[in-house]
Amino acid sequence: MTVDLSQLVKAYDVRGVVPDQWDEHLAALFGAAFAQVTGAAAIVVGHDMRPSSPGLSRAFARGAADLGVDVTEIGLCSTDQLYYASGALDLPGAMFTASHNPARYNGIKMCRAGAAPVGQDTGLGEIRELAERWLEEGAPEPAARPGTLSSRETLEDYAAHLRSLVDLTSIRPLKVVVDAGNGMGGHTVPPVFAGLPLTLVPMYFELDGTFPNHEANPLDPANLVDLQKRVPAEGADLGIAFDGDADRCFVVDENGDPVSPSAITALVAARELARNGGTGTVIHNLITSRTVPEVVRENGGTPARTRVGHSFIKAEMARTGAIFGGEHSAHYYFKDFWNADTGMLAALHVLAALGGQDGPLSGLVAQYDRYAGSGEINSTVADQGARLTAIRTAYEGRADVTLDDLDGLTVAAADWWFNVRPSNTEPLLRLNAEAKDEATMRKIRDEALAIIRG
Repeated sequence: MTVDLSQLVKAYDVRGVVPDQWDEHLAALFGAAFAQVTGAAAIVVGHDMRPSSPGLSRAFARGAADLGVDVTEIGLCSTDQLYYASGALDLPGAMFTASHNPARYNGIKMCRAGAAPVGQDTGLGEIRELAERWLEEGAPEPAARPGTLSSRETLEDYAAHLRSLVDLTSIRPLKVVVDAGNGMGGHTVPPVFAGLPLTLVPMYFELDGTFPNHEANPLDPANLVDLQKRVPAEGADLGIAFDGDADRCFVVDENGDPVSPSAITALVAARELARNGGTGTVIHNLITSRTVPEVVRENGGTPARTRVGHSFIKAEMARTGAIFGGEHSAHYYFKDFWNADTGMLAALHVLAALGGQDGPLSGLVAQYDRYAGSGEINSTVADQGARLTAIRTAYEGRADVTLDDLDGLTVAAADWWFNVRPSNTEPLLRLNAEAKDEATMRKIRDEALAIIRG
């Protein structure tokens, strides 16, 4: 097999088609490289429900063990369950998953001890270089004393830890529909929800990495349709959808209408600030709604704006000592969860907030959904730089407008803003726009698209 690691090793993880782009042989080399780069005496490894995951995970474990590293295998788990194990055991970790990607894909999300991220500039580049070298020269010499492989159950401890972070003891009974998309939410939701005053209506809880019902990617509206129909049909209070590795959660209200991840970010931020005495820093990326920093300030906190991407959020969480961080892609990060992202903990916050008052979810989140947003719109372009320059030329010099380059180009005025970011892997520009009302948003959105696609 000819391997192009530039197509396989991304900015934050490893991801590609199995066996076309990678296989168990390469997984073993990644395991050895991870062991060498982290310098750890022991690591923890887990995997999702994809057909290729157990074999890839075991090969990675053996690659690390061959270099003398003791490996704890936790088996089937969600990505945030792997982060829990890395944090609780204070070990570097590797999670085998391709998240929301189709069944033929698989990947590795890696972290250092305490769930600290491993990205291109924090070890992933070195791991790629070692794997490339060993592909050409052969695997490294085994250690004189190989490491051990042992198994450990962490699911109940993970569930107990999450429940310790949110007080759900006095909530009113709620009926909740959960769409696991045949992903790892079907494994983690039952023990996390056990003993809570919830009537659970499960959808697609059977673990099946071929995704027979729909792709486990709730960011695509097509994959929320089943949940949106089921919630009002059941007379449920809300619906929750998880992606394939269950590290992101999406929420729909009692009417089946999607709740913006920015509104969830604002709601959880207010709760985390209250839990921390009304003070603390909250991270948000630059495409979340303006509602988020407004709510943070209203609740005594300090908002901090960052680039899009979990490595930037986690780095800023660590630098500022932030108590919480949120992204519009429905990743939610918690200081009390080793600064790592966990959709399950965000879901528990939503349940606690809803169950702590008598009104419907639509009424509860209305205060956190103050603006009209476009959602992310992708445009294929021949020259990303030229289109960004055209946007800058069109808006710079206007007295009522500010421009900044934190991530792509953000153009902002008093009652609207839009951001245009280039994709790192495709010839795309990504547009997000928001305004005080729908008419203004549409006007600004269409103006920007006309320049991008001009």
